Amino acid sequence: MVEWTGKFAYQQVADDLRRRIANGEFAETGQLPSYGDLQKAYEITVTVARTAINQLKTDRLVVSHQGKGVFLTPDAGRTAAQLADPVEAVTELRKEVEQLRSEVGELRQRVATLEGN
Repeated sequence: MVEWTGKFAYQQVADDLRRRIANGEFAETGQLPSYGDLQKAYEITVTVARTAINQLKTDRLVVSHQGKGVFLTPDAGRTAAQLADPVEAVTELRKEVEQLRSEVGELRQRVATLEGN
């Protein structure tokens, strides 16, 4: 699977795993494949697999438990989707900010009304 794209092999694997997490592929079990399974699937070394998983840990998408495996964090799907499509993430954040501005405006009006009484 790892191809000559100008990116390091671990980055290619991490990118593909991020995409799969965003698509909900691991949501049912909440667990990523083992290092051995990643090695076979991507035809990579264990070092590349570990480095790719470490990248996902840095992104706060997964946590690992020695002897048990690598598991998704509770918000991994949403975070992975945002990392995969930063433009959509910014659009979503803008909508949330606009909603918050509206709510703050309503609260200010309520406070002004209460202080006026």
